[in-house]
Amino acid sequence: MVVIGGDGSYRGAKTLTEHGFPCVGVPGTIDNDICGTQFTIGFDTALKTVIEAIDKIRDTATSHERTFVIEVMGRDAGDIALWAGLAGGAETVLVPEENYDMNEICDQLRKGHERGKKHSIIVVAEGVASGVELGKQIKELTNFDTKVSVLGHMQRGGSPTAFDRVLASRLGARAVELIIEGKGGRAVGIENNQIIDHEIADILGGAHTLDTNLLRLSKELSI
Repeated sequence: MVVIGGDGSYRGAKTLTEHGFPCVGVPGTIDNDICGTQFTIGFDTALKTVIEAIDKIRDTATSHERTFVIEVMGRDAGDIALWAGLAGGAETVLVPEENYDMNEICDQLRKGHERGKKHSIIVVAEGVASGVELGKQIKELTNFDTKVSVLGHMQRGGSPTAFDRVLASRLGARAVELIIEGKGGRAVGIENNQIIDHEIADILGGAHTLDTNLLRLSKELSI
């Protein structure tokens, strides 16, 4: 059996394999939070949706000279917020993997305003804080006109990107090959554009890590 999903699905695949039903896991989650693969099916499609929303919201932020807080999905992993914030030119990106300082965020907003910047975009992963509450705090501390958009489940829908379609095809093909070879309890993934596979037990025992280089770049570009 080929099992497509995240941590819970992988645990089921591991258990079925142990009971004599060979399973191979294929990483499918928009959060991109599965160990053993650089990308998961659905992540790129969700990114496209978020970036399109950021671009549209920026038009309003610019014309009305407002600060916008955009809440995106990512309860335990900040990949959507980080990648979308970097690609969308957000001034601040908040992810679960790193603590944030509200005073520092507000100071940055004030400095930007003093330099003549009339609008700002803040992208926050849902696992960090409520976008609504964050917006209220910013407005209270800065007195800037601050609006909030919670993108919600629209990030889970839409037509898959070409990258996701090709990724799913490659991962699926390798999963079938493993099944034909009689290899159960494995999980496929992609690293450096090469399709790989690991023991599901190793994947479940590992931890997803955020790309700290991208996080540092997003801060450098937001100055």
